[in-house]
Amino acid sequence: MSHSSRQTGFTLIEVMIVVAIVGILAAIAYPSYEEYVRRSKRAEVQSLMQDLALRQQQRLLDTRAFAATLAALNVVVPPSLTTRYNVTLTVGAGAMPGFVATATPINGQVNDTCGVLTLNQTGAKTPANCW
Repeated sequence: MSHSSRQTGFTLIEVMIVVAIVGILAAIAYPSYEEYVRRSKRAEVQSLMQDLALRQQQRLLDTRAFAATLAALNVVVPPSLTTRYNVTLTVGAGAMPGFVATATPINGQVNDTCGVLTLNQTGAKTPANCW
């Protein structure tokens, strides 16, 4: 009767190799994931800003003036964006009224290559290469 006493399982060196491989993959994948999140949040805030511009134009037709605040337009910045951008609205006075919607990146979004996004009453968008 032959009774084998062979043990099964992983050696410490095998486990360390797997941990090292997982660490290398994570070091490569995480920055790509962060960049993807930044781009998606930028697209989301750009959509919000275009909605703001549309509402401002409608407000101008209805009341002959632009709204000075987001609340006056009944716009609430979604919670998914409040941790990434400060969205503001500035209204200019004078014979030719105007407005500028501005999205200033905060927290993890400050590393976005586009930086501060603006959209005005003429449809001019800055930075132009990010829209």
